Amino acid sequence: MLDVSRDRVPTLRTLRLIVDLLARYRYTQFQLYTEHTFAYAGHESVWEEADPVTPAEIAKLQAYCAFQGIELVPNQNTFGHMERWLTNPKYNGLAKFPKGGAMTPWGTVKKFPTTLDPKNPGSIALVEDLLGQLLPNFESKLVNIGCDETFEIADPEEYVGFLLKVVEAAKRHGKRPMFWGDIILKHPESIARLPKDLIALDWGYEGNHPFAKEAAAFKEAGLDFYVCPGTSSWRSLGGRIENMRENLAAAEDAGRRFGAKGYLVTDWGDEGHWQPLAASLPGIVLGGTFAMQGAKAANMDLERELNAVMDAPLGGYLMKLGTLYLRGGALKANCSELFNILHEPHGYSRHPGLTDAILDEISGIAAGVRVAVERYADRNDWAKEIVYMANLIDCACHRRDEGRLRALRDEHGRIWRLRSREGGRVDSLMKLPRF
Repeated sequence: MLDVSRDRVPTLRTLRLIVDLLARYRYTQFQLYTEHTFAYAGHESVWEEADPVTPAEIAKLQAYCAFQGIELVPNQNTFGHMERWLTNPKYNGLAKFPKGGAMTPWGTVKKFPTTLDPKNPGSIALVEDLLGQLLPNFESKLVNIGCDETFEIADPEEYVGFLLKVVEAAKRHGKRPMFWGDIILKHPESIARLPKDLIALDWGYEGNHPFAKEAAAFKEAGLDFYVCPGTSSWRSLGGRIENMRENLAAAEDAGRRFGAKGYLVTDWGDEGHWQPLAASLPGIVLGGTFAMQGAKAANMDLERELNAVMDAPLGGYLMKLGTLYLRGGALKANCSELFNILHEPHGYSRHPGLTDAILDEISGIAAGVRVAVERYADRNDWAKEIVYMANLIDCACHRRDEGRLRALRDEHGRIWRLRSREGGRVDSLMKLPRF
């Protein structure tokens, strides 16, 4: 599952490249996670600057997926994560909290509205319109309806009631719905109310995520489910290789023990989708291998596989960048401290383990990777992306260096255009620091 809604929408050429990768590692399904980046007729004000995927492009991609033996599964969030819709004045009245202000489980407050109001008849009408336009473009009998992280909804009855309405809307198009299982797991007494033909998506992205406990709950309820680990690429700058390994392994183990029907490797783009495709590559390669080979995948020579995919001896350098988040013991969930340093607009009170000496060490390693990889960059786009990742990390180590940041902002555009559409680039760039 590839996030195409957090600013970065890949070109059709890039999507075909990803399909080739999935086929190489024996994936059987591909999803494009969509919030606002499908060209819905009548809703142009939401997506007009995003360079959305069009129905004609879905037809081409679906044909290419079929050629490679892969099922293209539609994916549209339909409850939470509706910021791009609800911040638009035309749709703001459909928000549960029109002015924002939802409290998250991590103690932060959402600045913007994120979740549809289940009690507003216009909410389900919007969802029915979106599904009515999207689903006829897909041959797959599945659809991912999302419904995760509905922070504004405190009442489980309200959540389940709207979820069931969305489920019925999807079924009217002959599709079997999948939904993210995080909210229902907080209210296990409600799982029994769900139709048995639903597929729960049990997601978690840390190495110690309790997949076994959650998978057992879905099995006991008689629901089919997938386990859904991640590539650990997002909010990382260079990846989080060891976390990725542990997360993929834990999902595979729990999935096999409790009878999961699928293993969905997810790749997100939170906070601007700064990371290029190269950052996701180790997780794509290893995820497919875990799904096919089980625990034996832990012993694969990942560096050699990456070299083969990138057609150059770049795997070791990519993996070196992907372990720098471990330096100084500064570990955070769902991100790296290096990302936090670079992302926070007014500077970041960094972890005490990230001393100036440690940051200098990290910067030196990143510089060494850059020098070693630049020799391949004139003819290899993977190398260009790895150089950019090294520069992201170096800028995090020198957050107040105006020259470095100005060069990084210029490079952001060049690397973005290698594989992604112009729409969304400015939004992503706005999340990089400036002076």
